[in-house]
Amino acid sequence: MKFRLNLKKFAARRDTEKAQNINLRNKMKNDELKIYDIDEAELAKLKFAVIRTEKGDMKLELYGDEAPQTVINFARLAKSGFYDGLNFHRVIPNFVIQGGCPDGTGTGGPGWRIKCECVGQKHKHKRGALSMAHAGRDTGGSQFFVCHSAQPHLDGVHTVFGQITDEQSLKTLDSVRQGDKINSVEILESL
Repeated sequence: MKFRLNLKKFAARRDTEKAQNINLRNKMKNDELKIYDIDEAELAKLKFAVIRTEKGDMKLELYGDEAPQTVINFARLAKSGFYDGLNFHRVIPNFVIQGGCPDGTGTGGPGWRIKCECVGQKHKHKRGALSMAHAGRDTGGSQFFVCHSAQPHLDGVHTVFGQITDEQSLKTLDSVRQGDKINSVEILESL
């Protein structure tokens, strides 16, 4: 009996998430597809990010050579203060932590979308990978996730655009809970 109730809760949650994804896909189709003019001098300065949280910092190397549109988008949002004070609205142990939704629900974005840059990517969804969340191809905008563990089923589907660089940052990753705040995201030329 208890097992059936848990399955019903799981099915209800899954159905709710599917409905949210459908709504987000429909909304995002109407958003402008943003394509940045790549300034090599700017891109060369976007080497690292520090996601500062209530639980500590996560230091990440950014992959501007492999995912320039995604890195520039993330960096410009970070520099504008877009992420400051937002929460991690989705945390699934042994899977991912996800943030960057201005609504705190997983359905919001910056008002535009960017193209996926995952075809032929050499970087994979391993522990500590930073990747662009989306509700369907070319619908990413501001939401990102960091992998708790390897997620090979996401390779070629989501754009990996960074990687945690140190053990302390992995400990911070593991300590983040749903609802925890992003204090800020800082973009650096070096750590």
